[in-house]
Parts: sequence; structure tokens; C-alpha cells
Amino acid sequence: MELTTVWFIAIAALWTGYFVLEGFDFGVGMLLRVLGRNEPERRAVITTIGPVWDGNEVWLIVAGGATFAAFPEWYATLFSGFYLPLFAILVTLILRGVALEYRGKRDELWWRGRMDVLITIGSVVPAVLWGITFANLVRGVPLDNSFEYVGSLGDLLSPFALLGGLTFAAVFVAHGAIFLALRTTDDLRRRANALASRAGLIAAVLAIAFLWWAQALRGDKASIIVAIVAVVAFAAGLVANVRRREGWAFLGTAVAIGLAVVSLFAAMFPAVMPSTLDPQSTLTTVNAASTPYTLKVLTIIAGIFLPLVILYQSWTYWVFRKRITVDPVPVSSEAPSL
Repeated sequence: MELTTVWFIAIAALWTGYFVLEGFDFGVGMLLRVLGRNEPERRAVITTIGPVWDGNEVWLIVAGGATFAAFPEWYATLFSGFYLPLFAILVTLILRGVALEYRGKRDELWWRGRMDVLITIGSVVPAVLWGITFANLVRGVPLDNSFEYVGSLGDLLSPFALLGGLTFAAVFVAHGAIFLALRTTDDLRRRANALASRAGLIAAVLAIAFLWWAQALRGDKASIIVAIVAVVAFAAGLVANVRRREGWAFLGTAVAIGLAVVSLFAAMFPAVMPSTLDPQSTLTTVNAASTPYTLKVLTIIAGIFLPLVILYQSWTYWVFRKRITVDPVPVSSEAPSL
């Protein structure tokens, strides 16, 4: 197997890991004020992702770094053509991270309320924009013969791309609700379980429509099979959730998200950014790749450090595996003084 193919698979795996893991904490962030009826409940919701959310974002950093090193032309075209949505993702992720870290630094309800708003925005916006971004990668964008993006922002907002944004957000809400049902107790757990069932049905309809459209645009037999298995896994997760088997339910939605992302990359291959203007302008794993020597060095580095990252993050999830209870939290309702 050529190293260009190996690194395409590696980058697909990194994005798959990112969406499976960051997907549930995006969902938790979106549900913070929906399921958290009071401050103790909201504190419990935040605690479920507190030890892991920053580790989940490591997958994004590594995926971006790997793309820059292995496929610099892909990286350059992607980050120039998608500058505004990617910049919005970056800003909202920063705000979200700051809010998660500083929410508990003060006891006043008004302070925590403002941080909750930032967490919600920082979860909704990236989820929608990642869906729009990946939908455009599958559909293709206008590239000239220099592999430069020559479209406008409006070209990124096609009906298919908007459906991708809605699908990503809805699936992450269902994934996050199941995670909360898995990690909490009592009434909060029951409400998360019920919400996961309702949100899951909406997400399933959107996911089926999006994956069908994606495969119709650029799929082959292998990617279609993977997409079908993803839908089956999602349905199995929802059935397990109805039966209050949250562990199996979370596994089902995690597998479904992972396979759905794999199906999108499989549909694209060997293209990394299809051109809608001229097939000759399409960026592929060959014309977007670094030199063979660079890819060899990257392969050695990844072989050493990637297993260590996976082991460390797995250990983190094992240590913080216990359910979170809703405990009273002393807060102050004082408004800021002028």
C-alpha cells in the first residue's frame, strides 16, 4: 500500500476518533440548559465531560497537524477556501474551553449563566459548521487549475451542506443525551434517556437522508455498505436506549458516527477535495501529498506516539468511569456591582 493511501486512512481515522469523542461532549454542551433544570443539575452535566473534553480536542489538533504535514496542498486549499467557517469553529471552541474552565471559578448564578451560554454556543456552532464543511468535501467545491478555491461563502451553503450541518448537530445531541444517561443517576438519567429517544428519531431521519444523498453524489459499493451498517448501528443504539441499556446504546451511536465518517472518506477516495469545475482540478492523495521521505518520517513518528496518546486517553476514561450524582451546590445569586 502506498504511503499516500496509508496517510489518507490515518487522517480519516483521526477525524473519526474526533467526531466520536467530541461528538458526545458537543451534545452534552448543547443539552446543558435543556436537561439541567437547576444549578446542581447543570454542575453534574458539566462534570460528566470535565475530565475528558480537552483530551477529545487533541484528536482535532492531531488531525489538522497530520493533514498539514502529509497533504500540505489539501491543508492550504481547505483552510483558505473554508476560512470563515473554520475561523468561526476556532473562535467558538476557544470560548467554549474558557467557559468550561472558568465556570466554577465564581459562585454567582449570573456568572455561571453567562458561561453556560458560551458553552452552548461553543457546542452548537462547531457541530453545525463541521457538518457543512464535510458535506462540501464530499460534494466538491469550485477549484481552478491551480487547486485554489474560487467560490464564495454562498457556494458552501448548498442544501446538501445545510443538511449536513443539521445532521451532525442532531446526531451529536442524541449521542450526548445517551452519554448523559450513561454517566448520571436518578431523575437526570431518566430525562436524558427519554430525550435521547426523541432526539434519536429526528437524528436517524436526517442521517439517513444525508448519507443517502452523499452516497448518491460520490459513493461506491464499499462506501454504501459502510453507510448502511452505520444506520443499522444507530438504530441498534436507539433500541438499546429504550431498554435502558445505556452502555450498549452509547456503543451503538459511537459505532454509527465512526462508520458514517468512514463512509464519507471512502466515498471521496482517492480525492481529498473534489472540484466541481473541472475533474482535472480535483485534489487527490497523489497531487496533494508531501514528498515520500516526509511521509516515511511521519509514519515512524506516528507509530511511536499515537499508541501512547490512545493509551493515555483510554486510561483517563477508565479512571473517570463512575456515574455522577446531583449534589447541592452553594451559589450566590448576587448581581455584579456597578
